[in-house]
Amino acid sequence: MNILLLGRGKTGSLVAEVSRQRGHDIRVAGAAENAGAALLVPENLRGIDVVIDFTAPSCVLAHIEACVEAGKNMVVGTTGWYGEMDRIRKLVERQITGFVYAANFSVGVNLFLDVARAAAAALQHGYGGQIFERHYAHKKDAPSGTAIAIQRVIRESSGQSDNLGIISLREGDVVGMHELTLDSPADTIYICHDAKSRQGFADGAVRAAEWIAGKKGFYDFKDVWREL
Repeated sequence: MNILLLGRGKTGSLVAEVSRQRGHDIRVAGAAENAGAALLVPENLRGIDVVIDFTAPSCVLAHIEACVEAGKNMVVGTTGWYGEMDRIRKLVERQITGFVYAANFSVGVNLFLDVARAAAAALQHGYGGQIFERHYAHKKDAPSGTAIAIQRVIRESSGQSDNLGIISLREGDVVGMHELTLDSPADTIYICHDAKSRQGFADGAVRAAEWIAGKKGFYDFKDVWREL
């Protein structure tokens, strides 16, 4: 499979490594080559099966629009664009392309979300909720996309929209730690995912690219990871 990877950051570099290990041909483009999405024109995308994006919130929408308009399937691990979700879904459907997005492509994190979904019932039994997330010092977004996904899952599953704040910490070289605490006068429930490396993120993103190749439609990774 021919992959175009957008982003030369820590996760993007590992995605490139995993792609090569799994036998794919991969081309990598950083911010310098792709300023203003200039690289993402149909003639440059000819022969590309899937575009993977691990860039930044400031440019990801332009990347999505250019690739989908060119008819290219995408895997998007960049967050910060979810306010435009409905518009992007309609664009994908209109262009009849394939699209998978996630705040986190780690299978472990997606298992965590399933556990959190079940634990959300606690909010109907007198518990209050709190989400803590800790990442490396230079991570640009806070709270993290994964923390927001946890918050959304709990609120949707419990039917309650209050008492579920997020506390974000940025320090050192922490890969990513997320903890959901559910507290009552009688006891406290802790659910935690602590990433040891970015390997899980990269593996999941490449497997998502393999899955979406040749498919059409708009997908959240949490709905498809069991099929990989």
